[in-house]
Amino acid sequence: MTHDHDLVLRPTEAQISTALNPPPGRTGGDLVVETLAGLGATTVFGLPGQHALGMFDALRRSSLRYVGLRVENNAGFAADAYGRVTGEAAPLLLSTGPGALTSLAALQEAAAASAPVLAISSQIPTAGLGGGRHGYLHELPDQSASFRGVVKSVHTVRTQSQIPSAIAEAWRSALTAPHGPVWVEIPQDVLLSETPLPVVTAMDATPDDLLPRPELTAVAADLLSRAARPAIIAGGGVVRADASGKLKALAEKLDAPVVTTFGGKGAFPWEHPLSLRSWLEDRHTTDFLEDADVLLVVGSGLGELSSNYHTFRPRGRVIQIEADLGKLESNHPALGIHADARLALQALLETVEDRDDESAPQRVRDLLAKVADRIAAQELTLEQDVLAAVRRALPTGSPSFWDMTILAYWAWSAFDPRGTNTMHSAQGAGGLGYGFPAALGAAAADPTRPVLAVSGDGGALYSIAELATARQYDLPVTWLIVDDGGYGILREYMTDAFGQATATELARPDYVALAESFGVPGVRTTPETLEADLAKALASPGPSVVVLPAVLRMFAPTHLS
Repeated sequence: MTHDHDLVLRPTEAQISTALNPPPGRTGGDLVVETLAGLGATTVFGLPGQHALGMFDALRRSSLRYVGLRVENNAGFAADAYGRVTGEAAPLLLSTGPGALTSLAALQEAAAASAPVLAISSQIPTAGLGGGRHGYLHELPDQSASFRGVVKSVHTVRTQSQIPSAIAEAWRSALTAPHGPVWVEIPQDVLLSETPLPVVTAMDATPDDLLPRPELTAVAADLLSRAARPAIIAGGGVVRADASGKLKALAEKLDAPVVTTFGGKGAFPWEHPLSLRSWLEDRHTTDFLEDADVLLVVGSGLGELSSNYHTFRPRGRVIQIEADLGKLESNHPALGIHADARLALQALLETVEDRDDESAPQRVRDLLAKVADRIAAQELTLEQDVLAAVRRALPTGSPSFWDMTILAYWAWSAFDPRGTNTMHSAQGAGGLGYGFPAALGAAAADPTRPVLAVSGDGGALYSIAELATARQYDLPVTWLIVDDGGYGILREYMTDAFGQATATELARPDYVALAESFGVPGVRTTPETLEADLAKALASPGPSVVVLPAVLRMFAPTHLS
C-alpha cells in the first residue's frame, strides 16, 4: 500500500542531481537565505553586523530583496508593517548583542499587534556559548533570555544541519494564530563556515488551523440567536485573520451593532448602518456595550484601551473568540472559544438563526449623535479639521501608519480607514518611533500605492535616520510631522495631573531643511493648506515630508455621569 507521504519523501531525479552537486563556496549563511526563499519569503529587512556577515554575504547569491534600515528597532518596525499588510512572515536579519537588543521594542509591538516577524540574529562563536565570560565582542551571558519574554518562540541553532528546520519551525510559529514575532539565533562560525550540505529545497512550514470546538460555537450561536440586544466588539484578530467579510455577514444576520477596537480599525465598514465606529474612550459607547444582553468579542482581549481603561462592566453574557489562549477570559468571564477568528465566525454563520431588529440602526444613530454632541461641546474644531483634511488627502486604499501622537489618538476613535487592514498604529505596545519606518515596510510590500506616516515632532526624532532609507530605495511614503514643540500628549497628561509639565519640551531641527538635506522634498504647511499640500505630496513619486506646526489637544476620554 502506498501512502501520499511516501511520494513526498521520495526525491526526484532532479532533486537528487542538485543535492549531489551543490554549487561551491556556500556557507551557513546560504542555508539561511535558501530556507527563507524556499518558505516563500521575497523581502528581508535588517542591519548587518560583524557576527552576521555570513548571512548578509549570502544575500548577494540569493533572489531575496534586502531593505536595509539605519536602526535595528526601525528595521523591526518595517518588518512588523510588512507582516501586517501582507499576512506573510517578515524576515528581520540582525547582529549579536547591541544590534539584537536594539530591536526589542519593535518586537514587543509586533507581539502586542500579532504581527508575524521572523527575527534571525547571529550569535558569538559556538565555543563561547553556554553562559560564560569569554570576552567576545557583543557577548551576552544568555542572549535568547532577553527575547524569551517578548516573542512567541525562541530557536537556537548550533550546527548547520539545524538551520533549515529551526527557521521552518520559527516560520510556522510566526504564522500560527495568533501571529507574532519569533526569534532564531545562529553562531558566527556556523554562518561563516563552508557547508557540505545540499541546497535547501521543498520547504513546507504551513501552520495548523486553530479550529473552534463545535460544542462551544453551538452554545454561542444559540445565545446570539435568542438575544434581545446583541452587540459585537471586533478587535485586531479579525483583521489578522482576514475575517472582516464574515464579521459583516454575521452582524447583518443578527442585526447586531459592531464597534471596532483601535487595533481592529477597518474590521467593519465605518459607514455601515450597524457601525458604532471606534469610540471606545467614550462613556456613551461603554454604556451601550454594557447594556447588551449578549456581547460577542472577536479577536480582542479587552485590554486597557478596548475596555475604556478597565471601566467597562458588561452586564450580559459575553462570548469571546480569541486565538491567544493567554487573553481568553483574562479580563472578563465569558464563553471562551479558543480559535482563529475567521474559522469561528464561519462556524457561527452556519449555525445562528436570522434576527430581525429594525431598531438596531436607530440605536446606533442615537449613540453616534450623543458622541458627536459630546465632542462638539469641547470646542476642538482644529483637531477635527486637521483629521478630516488628512482623510480627504489620503487616497482610498492607501495604508496609513500612526505614531504615538495626539493626532493618532484622535484617529483611533474618529478616522475612517476606508478598508480593512489599511490603518495601523503602535497602540499595541505604545512605543514611540513606529510610524515612519513602519510605513517604509508597507511601501516595500506594495510600492504601487502611496503610504502615509503620521508622527509628532518627538516621535519623528526617533526615525530621522530612515529618511536615508526612504531615499535610497525611493519608497513612496509621505511623512506628516505635527510639530507642537515637544511630547504633546505627555505635556497634557502632566499638566492635568500635576499642574505643570516637566521634561516635555524639545529643541527640534528644521524638519523641512533636514528632509531636503537627505534629498527628500519637504514642505511646511498650515491647517488651511494641509489637505492640498498632503494630497500633492502623496501624488508625487518617492518619499516626501510635510510639516504642520500646530498644538493639538485631546478630547476628554470619558463622560462620567
